[in-house]
Amino acid sequence: MASELGINPKMAKRAGLLHDIGKVPDKETELSHALLGAKLAEEFGESPAIVNAIGAHHDEMEMLFVISPIVQACDAISGARPGARREMMDSYLKRLKDLETIAMSYEGVEKAYAIQAGRELRVIVEADKVQDKQAEDLSFQMAQKIQTEMTYPGQIKVTVIREKRAVNFAR
Repeated sequence: MASELGINPKMAKRAGLLHDIGKVPDKETELSHALLGAKLAEEFGESPAIVNAIGAHHDEMEMLFVISPIVQACDAISGARPGARREMMDSYLKRLKDLETIAMSYEGVEKAYAIQAGRELRVIVEADKVQDKQAEDLSFQMAQKIQTEMTYPGQIKVTVIREKRAVNFAR
């Protein structure tokens, strides 16, 4: 993000890596992790821009440098990704399991994998039990069932794979 805006990417990376450093100390303090992190960064000689980015990433300090809102935005993006927070992780894992359970509930399904952070469901069917046309129908039916029974962000691609392999050995 910093590079795209013409800001020193090394400074942005340093600020991003250090932004939660205030969560590390064992000692009790009245300061939030952002303010404690800024204090620690200042004590260890970090530049004022990095100190400010650390202290301001939760709006507890005025943003004085252009790097500060970038670190704040990246922190928000990172925190919103699947699995970033424990409670989010639980609901994320449940969603993946639910996707696979829906797929496995259909006749002829051999395996099901929720991939791409739950944005895709790959379903492998038994070639001798499911014909090509049925595979197409299954993909549609699963997508409809997911749409009506689940809540999820964006869209989920449902891919049904039917494969027949013939293997022989020449000796």
